[in-house]
Amino acid sequence: MKITKVYTRTGDKGTTSLVGGIRIGKADIRLEAYGTVDELNSHLGLLAAHLPAGDKNLPDGDDRRTIEQIQSILFNIGTHLATDLSQTPLYPSARLPEDAITRLEDEIDHALAMLPEAQGFVLPGGTIAAAQAHICRTVCRRAERRVVALAAEAEVGPEIQTYLNRLSDYLFVLAKKLNFMAGESEKIWHNPCK
Repeated sequence: MKITKVYTRTGDKGTTSLVGGIRIGKADIRLEAYGTVDELNSHLGLLAAHLPAGDKNLPDGDDRRTIEQIQSILFNIGTHLATDLSQTPLYPSARLPEDAITRLEDEIDHALAMLPEAQGFVLPGGTIAAAQAHICRTVCRRAERRVVALAAEAEVGPEIQTYLNRLSDYLFVLAKKLNFMAGESEKIWHNPCK
């Protein structure tokens, strides 16, 4: 699809349209929720750019492909959050794939099986890709908090919160895996007050 026009001027006065055409203020909690999911998606794009392409013939083990699948799911989540369910029915494109959460759990379990036992609280960092995975994790946690706040005021599918919670777990484990695969030792927190 060719983009012929980017600006519409309809948001110049601080409002935007939800799915279904309802207009809300750009400071609305709903916009904050799906805007933070969009921010997470952008950070994941940067993470994917730091990962090797991998072998597309492998059934698993391609972290970049997994991140790109997650990015597509986040578009579904954004559409879900941009839909006021009290006024607009949920489009099929706003639903999560049935196995989305299970796939994340499988990725977590697969990565944990290859990692050494945890030694304490990990300081974010290591390789550039691992550090970016930690940034993604913290933005994901913020997105989850925004969705929880929205769900206190409006209908949001519970699977959205579950997915974001699991995604932040996956990103934590991915950061550990990326450091491990690169032979980079993780920095463990030591209380400076002792």
